Amino acid sequence: MAWRGVHISQPSRLTFRDRQLVVAQDDGEVSLAIEDIAWLVLDTPQVSVSGSLLSAFAEGGIAMIVPDSKHHPAGVLLPFHQHHVQAHIAHLQIGISQPLKKRLWQALVVAKIRNQATLLAHLGRPREKTLLAMAERVGSGDPDNIEAQAARSYWPDLFSGFTRGNETDRRNALLNYGYAVIRAALARACTASGLLPAFGVHHASRSNAFNLVDDLIEPFRPFVDLAVHERAQECENKELTVEDRRFMAAILNRSAAIGPERMTILAATEAVAMSMVRAMEHNSAALLQTPGWAGED
Repeated sequence: MAWRGVHISQPSRLTFRDRQLVVAQDDGEVSLAIEDIAWLVLDTPQVSVSGSLLSAFAEGGIAMIVPDSKHHPAGVLLPFHQHHVQAHIAHLQIGISQPLKKRLWQALVVAKIRNQATLLAHLGRPREKTLLAMAERVGSGDPDNIEAQAARSYWPDLFSGFTRGNETDRRNALLNYGYAVIRAALARACTASGLLPAFGVHHASRSNAFNLVDDLIEPFRPFVDLAVHERAQECENKELTVEDRRFMAAILNRSAAIGPERMTILAATEAVAMSMVRAMEHNSAALLQTPGWAGED
């Protein structure tokens, strides 16, 4: 199983040679086995990538994340029709019933709120029990929008003096970067499992190619929130540094739990996507696996 993440922040030339990614920079070159790589972040515009390497990435299911002018993740290279029963899974996904969609969304929201509550408890915050009580009230499809109610209790307890939409607060920049990395990993996991990322169970924007990813990311968000809480204590710079972005990209190497099994967050994205396929095949939201905390890293 691929496990390695690669973060390119210096001017580089990336090529493909002997089943290896070759990274050439002014001070020399490094080779990495393609089969070990799960994701690669290009954190500089001063990079060239060969066509044969792009093809190898697509064939290997490697997510390559490219930045915008502010170094924020702007796009991702994903494999096309990678799964051997792609058409079967696509028909299942498109034909999923509304009741099952609602139950799946309920499970994702409950998992998100419980993970938020556990994070608050870990940090010694007072509203853990409030969130746990809210999680118990989430109905099929979350008709009462308990998710939003929980957020109004969660954010002030997690960060002091924080507004989620404040672009001048570096904590928001860190959150957005971390969420984008998880989003790319989930997009990779969905395509590898034969799922169509555009067709969600709750999100349904006609202009969004990643509706399903934006559903599945919800219980993963608190993992990013914890990383931001750690990072925000270390540096007060408003602009994200290379070290900030590398720190947040490494979120995929942190630990999560799927049931009793401890694994990396990257592996957890794959487990969640595969369980979504099983839930659709058997018309059972109970088969959807969601990530939980794995204890101290």
